[in-house]
Parts: sequence; C-alpha cells; structure tokens
Amino acid sequence: MQIVVDRFLRFLQVEKNAAGLTLKSYREDMTALVEYLHDSRGALPDAGQITTLDLRGYVAAMHEAGYAKSSISRRLASLRSFFRFAQREGFASQNPAKPLRNPRPERKLPHCLSTDEIQKLLEGPPANRPSGLRDRALLETMYSAGLRVGELVSLNDADLDLENGIVRVRGKGRKERLGHLGKFAVKAIQYWLAVRKLHPREAAAKGAAPVFTNKFGRRLTTRSVGRMLEQLLLTTGLDTRTTPHTLRHSFATHLLDRGADIRSVQELLGHKSLVTTQIYTHVSTSGLRAAYDRAHPRAK
Repeated sequence: MQIVVDRFLRFLQVEKNAAGLTLKSYREDMTALVEYLHDSRGALPDAGQITTLDLRGYVAAMHEAGYAKSSISRRLASLRSFFRFAQREGFASQNPAKPLRNPRPERKLPHCLSTDEIQKLLEGPPANRPSGLRDRALLETMYSAGLRVGELVSLNDADLDLENGIVRVRGKGRKERLGHLGKFAVKAIQYWLAVRKLHPREAAAKGAAPVFTNKFGRRLTTRSVGRMLEQLLLTTGLDTRTTPHTLRHSFATHLLDRGADIRSVQELLGHKSLVTTQIYTHVSTSGLRAAYDRAHPRAK
C-alpha cells in the first residue's frame, strides 16, 4: 500500500505537475488513510485488498472526529484519484471509492462588507507613497470587477483597456471573461501605473508585464495581497474576518441589492452554474425589500 501511495504522489508531481500545496494536501490525505487502515485492520493491507466497506468506516470515523463536510469531501476526492491510479496501474482490480458520495455541503452565507465599510477599506491605504497607491488600485480593481485574488495578481498590462473601463480576466479553468472597471478603479490604476517600477525582466515582457508588483518590481503574489489586507484591517478597524474574497462577495451582493439581474452577476463573476451565484440572493435582502416596497400595490 505504501509503495502505491509513493508512486501516486510521484505521478502527481512529475506527470501532473501538481502545485506544491496540492501535493501537500494529497500527501496529508493519503497519510491519514494509511494510518486509519493500519489501526482498524491491525496491519496495512495491499491497495487491492481495500474494500468500499473499509472506506465507509473511514468516512464514519471522520464524521465522529468532527471533520467539516468540506474536508471530508476533499479527502474523498483524493481517494477516488488514488484508487483510479491504483486500478490503472494494476495494483487494484476496482475503485472502492467510486460508490462513496460526498456529504451534503453546508450552505454558509458569505461574509461581505457594507458600502460604507467598502469605502473605508478602499480609502485606507496611504495615497502619499507608491505602495499605498498600488494597494488602493488593487482593492478598487477587485471590488469593481469582482475578481478572485488569483485573477487579480495574474493581470498583465495587455489585459487592461482603461479607456473603455474593461479588463480581461483569466478565471478558473483558464476561462476568459471581461470585467468592468468603474471610474474610481480606472483612476486608481492610472495613479499606480504612473509610479510603478518594473524589474528589467518584467519590463522586457512588454504587454505581459504584471499590473501589480512588489517592491522589487516582480509580480505580486496572492499571499502578499492577503498580508497587506490583514494589516489594513488592523489600521481601519474593520471586521478581521475580511479576506480578499470578501471584496468579490461584496461586489455581487451590492449589485443584487441595487437591482442587477442575477444572470448578469453570474456572467460578471464567471460562475459556470447559476446555483453558485444564487447564494448571494440570501444575502441581499435589503434590495429585495426595496423592490417589494416599490412594486407591490399594498406594500405600504
């Protein structure tokens, strides 16, 4: 079993070119499975001897240990991938993880900021130094276009059309969409680009030069954006639950609050399914109430 696990992890690293964090997650998931099987059976079985009943016991143990449903679902996905590999390589005759079903996900309402809080956040970075102008520009861009932080840091100069207030976004699965930049975002980006200094290697890339860079002129990372926001929350006194993704949540909620069509919001967010977007309808109750008051003949 351990030999198959090692080969599987090497397959992910070499042939699938899995990212470091992805590989770390798979390794942790497989280690947890190996430990459970060893404890429950008294000895580690071969990969081909593991049954669906073994894996159901593993899932039950995770539930009893208080694992979040999202964590259990992720581990089940790892098991399916592992046993597909084991079956394909001849270590197992079948995939015992295939019949297992993910637990029903918990629908948590996304945390978002009010428009006043958004304004306080966007005006938080100091406008008298380059790093502050950059932080203002990236926050304005995320909120204006509803970007994921990964989409933000991957933006290149060629993706910006500031004259028309449009940005080309590469989302999940490399799917491209067009985002919209309001006048505040456009102005903030212009101020930042006027002081931005690029590393020679980045400058040589021409249109592929990163829009947002660190103090060395290199492309900014998602972690750097997260650290910047954490510090900004302390200075502004805003809710510390706020993350870069909160700006995306706030973007969608504020649009729906002001009467935007949910399918339009779906397109702007780059959601493949409308179901994903519908969670925001549970958050934007103030807009629904206002629409009801305006439209219903006996609302008032």
